[in-house]
Amino acid sequence: KEPYYATPDDDLYAVPAKGGEIRRVVSIDGPIGDFGLSPDGRRVAFVGFMNPKPDRSHNETDLFVSGAAPGAEARNLTASYDYDVVEGLAGDQHAPRAGRPQPIVWSGDGRSLFVITGERGRVNLKRIDASAGAVAPVTQGDQEVVSYTATPDGSRMAVVVSTPTVINDLYVLDTATGRMSPLARPNQELFSQLDLTPPEEITYKSFDGKEIQAFVQRPPGFDAKKKYPLILNIHGGPHAAYGYVFFHEMQWMAARGYVVLYPNPRGSSTFGQEFGNVIQYEFPGDDAKDLLAGVDEMVKRGSIDPKRLGVTGGSGGGILTNWIITQTDRFAAAAAQRSIADWMSFWYTADFTLFRRTWFRGAPWEDPQDFARRSPITHVAKVTTPLMLIEGEEDYRTPPGAGGEMMFRALKYLKKPVVMVRFPGESHDLSRQGKPWHRVERLRHLVAWFDKYLLGKKIDTYDVP
Repeated sequence: KEPYYATPDDDLYAVPAKGGEIRRVVSIDGPIGDFGLSPDGRRVAFVGFMNPKPDRSHNETDLFVSGAAPGAEARNLTASYDYDVVEGLAGDQHAPRAGRPQPIVWSGDGRSLFVITGERGRVNLKRIDASAGAVAPVTQGDQEVVSYTATPDGSRMAVVVSTPTVINDLYVLDTATGRMSPLARPNQELFSQLDLTPPEEITYKSFDGKEIQAFVQRPPGFDAKKKYPLILNIHGGPHAAYGYVFFHEMQWMAARGYVVLYPNPRGSSTFGQEFGNVIQYEFPGDDAKDLLAGVDEMVKRGSIDPKRLGVTGGSGGGILTNWIITQTDRFAAAAAQRSIADWMSFWYTADFTLFRRTWFRGAPWEDPQDFARRSPITHVAKVTTPLMLIEGEEDYRTPPGAGGEMMFRALKYLKKPVVMVRFPGESHDLSRQGKPWHRVERLRHLVAWFDKYLLGKKIDTYDVP
């Protein structure tokens, strides 16, 4: 009756087609996501995870197989595969949440299963042995298999694929050979008129020697002999990942003359369970240091003007933006989107409960020092960076009152340069699924703010009369 007190737990039930008693067929101590019945109906494969003890903030999903009869034991096929099963990438050109099929597909002989997995910023289809759990690639490459459906025997699939320079082309896939034949390329005519370039993937060492992956999107016609302004763009989640998928925001910023750095700091998904969960109870913290080490790396490699650095991010990236400008004054401008300023206020007002010890060790009154030390608002007096705050007025995930409103009022009180752009009727998904004109306006505000402070353009939109 009050599930928010308990660990997540789903069971799978069977209902007679003609009506009758409902019976439980699969039960694990954990959630069950997508599932698929074997061709003979005797087994069921599903995605989920076993609840850990103690709680974690990031749980890597696995593929399980169970008999489709009451009392059958579920086996974890991917326990030794340290990547995320049925995991996508952060992007701004996906269908709305739950709007893209990613089914669990059985082969016709019942010996194999087909699923997507996320590995280091790439998402491809894998064939997983239904008995031994051996994982083999079906598709490969620097891409995201966004969604797919299969023929009843699993021999062919319709597959939607995105890359940094392609939005959601449709292919027919032969699962036996991995060969993909193009079926529809709806944006080919438009893209033939544009100068789109793929990002460069780089790796660098963070402050403690941990290897961090990042992507660098450069402007069209990039000249290595010149010095460019750089925008550090931080993903949300924080358990999410950037990767090889079309990201309009990065291309837009690069087209306006910026080098865009978008890293996967510790806490990101698609890099294994330990890497994803290492920030539990320490967010923001070492992940911010990973991001700053990436900026150092770009400056060291040349072509970046260290006096023209900007930082932005949304959700988890929004709080990291707020946090970073309380820790350093090296950025000439910042834009925090759908952010958090005060963890205590977030705990009380977010649209999901935090009654379990996943993100925090206790309630705000039990350990107020912990909530305060990780809250940007605690350190707001140190901010010197001009800050733009972008909020959706119907954002219940990171309520404006716990984020942008706080930062705005505090910085206004301190007479620091700050503006807030509020979008009526928009939710936490403004940048991905907001009204088209709002999405355009958001990007224009973002780049105009950086143009003003990084390029020195005369833009009086944000000046106080």
